[in-house]
Formats: sequence, structure tokens, C-alpha cells
Amino acid sequence: MAGVATSIGVESTARHAHELGFHVALAVDAMTDIGLDAHNHSVTRIFPRLGENATTHEILELLKKRLE
Repeated sequence: MAGVATSIGVESTARHAHELGFHVALAVDAMTDIGLDAHNHSVTRIFPRLGENATTHEILELLKKRLE
């Protein structure tokens, strides 16, 4: 997942996806928030409970390996 408003839009979408049983991958370098504290809270406290945090590059590399 990526997007704007880390602590609102991205977090709520990640929560819903997790509740539905999806494996959630969060590209932490491809999201932002109006407040750095809110962004950091979501990335460090909430997202690890919902899925996997990684950079966009790391996620793409993992997907590439799975396709090989």
C-alpha cells in the first residue's frame, strides 16, 4: 500500500484489508502525512501489527523474486 495521509487514509485501508484477511505490504517511502509525528506513529506502532513494512524497492524486489 501507498498513499497520502498515512495516519488516516492508508492506515484505515490497511486495517480493513487486514480484517478481510489480506496480506498487507506497506511501502513506507511511498506515503506521507500532514504531520510527521502522525506518520511515524502509524509506521512504527500500527503498521507492524497489520502487515509488512518495506521500501518500494524492497517490495518490488521480493515480487520479482517470486515471479522467477
